[in-house]
Amino acid sequence: MASIGKIARRTFLIGTAAIAGGVAFGVYQVRKDPPNPLVAGDGEATLNPYILVNADGITIIAPRAEMGQGVHTTLAALAAEEMDVAWDDITVLHGPPAQAYYNQALLGLALPFHHYADSDFQHNLRKNVGMVGKLLNLQVTGGSTSTKDAYDRMRHAGASAREALKLAAADQLGLDASTLTTADSKVIAPDGTEIAYTALAEAVRDISPPDVALRAKSEWKYLGKSMPRTDMVGKSTGTATYATDTKLDGMKFATVRMNPRRSGMVSYDDSTAKTMAGVEAIIDLGDGIGVVASNTWLAIQAANAVDIEWEQASYPADTDGLLAATKAAFDLDPNSTARDEGDVNDAVEGTEVTAEYVVPYLAHSTMEPMTATAIYRGDSLEVWSGNQAPVIVREKCAEACGLDPEQVTVHTTLMGGGFGRRSESDFSVHAAKIAAAMPNTPIRMTWSREEDMQHDFYRPAAIGQFRGVVADGKAVLLDGKIAAQSVSHSAMARMTGQVPPGPDRGHVEGAADQPYGIPNFRISGHLAELTVPLGFWRSVGNSHNGFFFDTFIDEMAHAAGADPLQFRLDMTKDEHAPSAGVIAAVGEMSNWGSDKPANIGRGIGFTYSFGTPVAEVVEVEDTGNGIKINKCWIACDMGTALDPSIVEAQMTSGAIYGFSAAMQGEITFYDGEAEQYNFYDYDAMRMHNVPAFEVQILENNNHMGGAGEPGTPPSMPALGNALFDLTGVRARELPLINTFDLIL
Repeated sequence: MASIGKIARRTFLIGTAAIAGGVAFGVYQVRKDPPNPLVAGDGEATLNPYILVNADGITIIAPRAEMGQGVHTTLAALAAEEMDVAWDDITVLHGPPAQAYYNQALLGLALPFHHYADSDFQHNLRKNVGMVGKLLNLQVTGGSTSTKDAYDRMRHAGASAREALKLAAADQLGLDASTLTTADSKVIAPDGTEIAYTALAEAVRDISPPDVALRAKSEWKYLGKSMPRTDMVGKSTGTATYATDTKLDGMKFATVRMNPRRSGMVSYDDSTAKTMAGVEAIIDLGDGIGVVASNTWLAIQAANAVDIEWEQASYPADTDGLLAATKAAFDLDPNSTARDEGDVNDAVEGTEVTAEYVVPYLAHSTMEPMTATAIYRGDSLEVWSGNQAPVIVREKCAEACGLDPEQVTVHTTLMGGGFGRRSESDFSVHAAKIAAAMPNTPIRMTWSREEDMQHDFYRPAAIGQFRGVVADGKAVLLDGKIAAQSVSHSAMARMTGQVPPGPDRGHVEGAADQPYGIPNFRISGHLAELTVPLGFWRSVGNSHNGFFFDTFIDEMAHAAGADPLQFRLDMTKDEHAPSAGVIAAVGEMSNWGSDKPANIGRGIGFTYSFGTPVAEVVEVEDTGNGIKINKCWIACDMGTALDPSIVEAQMTSGAIYGFSAAMQGEITFYDGEAEQYNFYDYDAMRMHNVPAFEVQILENNNHMGGAGEPGTPPSMPALGNALFDLTGVRARELPLINTFDLIL
C-alpha cells in the first residue's frame, strides 16, 4: 500500500487514490455527512470511511492513533462484533486527515456541570455539543475519549456492512436476505452454503448499506472480553513500523537545535560544522537550525558543533522566579469558580485544617523521541509522523511550506508513547521545513533526547492552597484555590491561534468536579501570567489537582479522627454511588484496616476523571535501606469495559506514570533553560521497583468513561498518603524524593 503502509496483496490508497476491487462500509451520518476520505477509482465504490473489503481481506480504518494504549484493538472489536468478522481476518490502519474522523466526545467534556452527576439529558447534550468537533475538523486522540467516541459509530459501520454483504449474497443465491446468517467472515445459507466476505467484494459495491439495529450486550462475542492485540505480533517481532522506522529511497537524515530558552536566535556560526564529512546542509529555521547529514548521529554531532547566540527567555529565568510568579496569581481575581456550594465565608464550627501544596513542571518523556519524515516535491508534501492530531499536522506543515492543506499527505504511524506530547505539530513542521529546503529528497528528522527534554510542552508547575473544617467526623467546609499557568490557553493558542473563551474548567479539573457531598464547597482557579510553553500531559489538570485535593481530603480525615477510606466513602455514597463503589472495592481488595507491621504504610487515593472514578490503595515498606512500593490495588468503573485486559493495562500504566512523576519527576530552570537533559536526570520508574498490581473493573457507571488517563491522578496522593501512614510526614511537595528516602 503505497501511501499508508505495505499490506500483503492489498493495493488500496486512502485520501487520494483507489480501493482496488473493494468497497468501504459504515454509517457516519451526524445530521450531515462529512466528505468521505476514501476515493474510488474507475469501476470501484466506496460507501463510508471505516471498513474496507476486497479480495484479500477486511481492513478496519481506525479514526484514532495507536500509541500503546490498545485503541486499535478495541476499535476493531467494535466493528467486528457487529460485522461477524473472524478476528484473525482483521487488519487495522490509521485513517488519513479527514473531517469524517472528527472526535465527537472531546468538546463535550467542557460543559459546565459536574460530569459524575450527568443525567441522560446532560449526557446527550455533551454528545450534541461534541458535534462542533466536525466543524473544527477535530481529528484528535486525547481526553480518554477514543472508545466513547467510537462506541456507536464503529458498531453501526460493522452492522451495516454485515447486512449489505447479506444482500449481495442473497442476489447471488436467489434467496431472501432474511434467511441468511453470518459468522467468521462468511455469509451462510440455510443449506450450509458459505460465501466468504472477500468473494462478495465486487458484488456488494452497488448495494447501499442499510442502517440496522445494534446487537444487545448479551449477544457480544468480542466486546467485553480480552481480545488479542492487533498490534501485538508486530511489536513483539520488531516488524511494527514507527516514525523512526520510516525508510525511503535516497533518504537523508536530519536533526534540529532550537533555542533552549524558547525564544529566537540572534546569530549562528556553522563554519566548523560545515566541514564535517557527511554533513550536507545547515538550514536556518528562524528560532534554531536544522542539520542534514548522512546519518542521524552525525547530524546531532554537527548541530552541537554550531556556535549559536540565543535570545533570552520571556519568563523568569529560574525555578524560584517561576514559582513566585505562579503564587502571585492568588492575588488576581479567579479565572473560574467551577464549584461554589453553600458559603465558605460563613463561620462554620469545627476543627480548621489548612495546607499548601506545590508541584513542579513535568516533561512527557516518551520513549521514542520526536521524529518525522518528509519529502517535498514542489507542489506537494508527504509526511510520515506519529501524531495525535493529523488534520492539525497537515495544516501546520502546509503553512510552513506555502502549500494548501490538500497538497499535503500525512501518514500517521504507530507511536512509542504519546501522553499528549504528540498532539503537537512542531517536530512534523521541522521535518517539512527541512524537506522544503532540499526538494525531492526524503528527510528523516529525529530530535536528540536532550532536544526533546528541553523543548517539551510541559505540565505546569502548580500551587494549591486549601482550607477546610471538619466536625463530628465529617467534612463540613472545603475551600480550595489553585494557581498555575493555563494549559488550554497555551496549547490552543499554539494549535488554533485562539484562546478558548470563558472560564478554564481544565485548570480546576480533578478538584472542582469531585463527587463529595460537602455542604460548603468552593474551588477557584487562578491563572499565572507566564509564557513557559505548556501542553496536554497525561490526565492534564487532574494530575496535579488530584494530588492537591485528595491529599487534603486525607488531611481532613486525620484531623476528624476518621478512617481515611471510610471518610471518603461516607462523602461519596449519597453523591455518586459508582465512586463509592470503587472506594469500597479497593478497601476489600487491600484488606484495608487490617493489622500490619510497623515498617508498612498504606494510603488510599481517589479521583474522578474523564468519566471514570478510580480508587487506589498503595502499600509502602521501610526496608531499612530505603522505602519501596510493595503493592498497588486499583478499582475503577468505566460503566462498560469493552476489553478488560486493555483497561487493566491502562490502569496500571497510568499508575506507574503517576508514581514516576510523584517520586522523582521534576523539570527545573536555570538561566531560562530546563536543567534536565536525558533519562539520567529525568528518570522513570524501573522494572525493579514497580509494585505488584491488582485491578478490579466495575461496571455500575451510568455512562461510559475513559481508560487511558484516569489511573494517573489517584496514584500520586495514594503514594503520598501511604508515606504519611508510614512516617508521619505529610507529602505536600513533589517530587517525593526531596522529602523521603525512596528506593529508585
